[in-house]
Amino acid sequence: MMFGVATPLVVELALFGLALVVLAIGLVARGRSGQAAGWVTLIGLIGVFVLTRFIGESSLPGRLFVVDSLAIFAKQVFIIAAAVSLLASLTIRSGSFDRRAPEYHFALLLSLIGMCALASARELILLFVTFELMSIPLYLLTGFLKRDAVAPEAALKFFLVGTASSAVIVYGMSFVYGVTGTTEISAIPQALANGHPMMLLGMGLLLAGLGFKIAAFPFHMWAPDTYEAASTPFVAWLSVAPKAAGFVAIIRLYVEGVGSAAVAWMPIVAAVAGMTMLMGNLMAIPQQNIKRLLAYSGIAHIGYMLLGLAAVSADGVAMVLFYLVAYLFGNMGAFLVVDAVARVEQSDQIDAYRGLAQRSPLLALAMLIFLLSLGGIPFVAGFWAKLYVFWAAIERGMYGLVLLGAILTVVALYYYLLVARRMYIEAPVNNTPVRVPALLSIGIGLCAFAVIAIGLYPGPWVAMALRVAATLFA
Repeated sequence: MMFGVATPLVVELALFGLALVVLAIGLVARGRSGQAAGWVTLIGLIGVFVLTRFIGESSLPGRLFVVDSLAIFAKQVFIIAAAVSLLASLTIRSGSFDRRAPEYHFALLLSLIGMCALASARELILLFVTFELMSIPLYLLTGFLKRDAVAPEAALKFFLVGTASSAVIVYGMSFVYGVTGTTEISAIPQALANGHPMMLLGMGLLLAGLGFKIAAFPFHMWAPDTYEAASTPFVAWLSVAPKAAGFVAIIRLYVEGVGSAAVAWMPIVAAVAGMTMLMGNLMAIPQQNIKRLLAYSGIAHIGYMLLGLAAVSADGVAMVLFYLVAYLFGNMGAFLVVDAVARVEQSDQIDAYRGLAQRSPLLALAMLIFLLSLGGIPFVAGFWAKLYVFWAAIERGMYGLVLLGAILTVVALYYYLLVARRMYIEAPVNNTPVRVPALLSIGIGLCAFAVIAIGLYPGPWVAMALRVAATLFA
């Protein structure tokens, strides 16, 4: 079904209208608007997600902004991640947060608009502007709990690193423009075919800047501090949605954008993938803070996804998209459990999970499911994600990297199972049950259900990812 001339921007316009409504609620209701703004945002996101199920493929003149199968898939991922995060943030009862909740939801929606527009961008300036629209609200949201001693510092670090990455991206774009004379992505393949050194430098700088956005090694330094300091419901979203947006941008530039020249970038992406997998897993081992552990774990998962991109094939890209879906539910679910435990224990230390299975068996079971999915254990979503990424890499003869990834999967199981050991083997410090707010329980339950359902029946999800990827290689 098509929506007429407004179709290319209908999702962004709907989200912008929702953001204005939330802002108006904050201005009118003042200090009593927290819950109202949150519920309006959540219901609006559900409505926009339904809208994405009915829009057809279209584009603005010149195909500088396209709504194709990749864009629609990405927008749906972003919206689902935002809705899951909102289920947790609606349960925050802090007085200062409740008073400023409309600001929080307004900033989140602005960032979401940037992500959705980025998924459709096929022009360098538009790509940069949408990246900034996505990123700037994230700096604000990181330091939103400004009375917390570490939140402003983490927000400043995130801002400085994000600004540096944006500068690198713009610098790279300047070289591309200097060689091609245009900012259209469609001009990149011919310029690369000519082998101009400035073109190669520009694309290399662009890749480095995007590496910051997805927290790939060695551009990962912002992630652990940011994850530790920011509010956990926001971190659950930050750990998935902006990284997914970064991967969509990389696919647009280095798979769809460069055409047959994509193979030339395979060794660089493969090297970054190997180092990211290695360093992410090794740095996760000594962590005693669960949020920092999940931050380094997330860096390792970025490496696995880059391995799929390095395959430069329809199967490889499809499995990266499937991996993003599996990672969304597994990682966000884990962070929601972290939020539930931290509210009772007032601590994000792994020791806070001692005896959790005795105190709250369902919560411990949910956390175990998420950890097993992140670790790639059969038969949950993460198992198929890693298996299919490895298979796509094997098809391209990348046996060494697949072997490294398999070994590091075992290493990851070590630190994931350390958390499981705390929950199931060690005795609790106290026997008080962990009471989980209803909406947070719903979020955890939805993520657990999705992880199990995708693990038991991955076929439809894989088929959907393959259909999206096939259009990029048609």
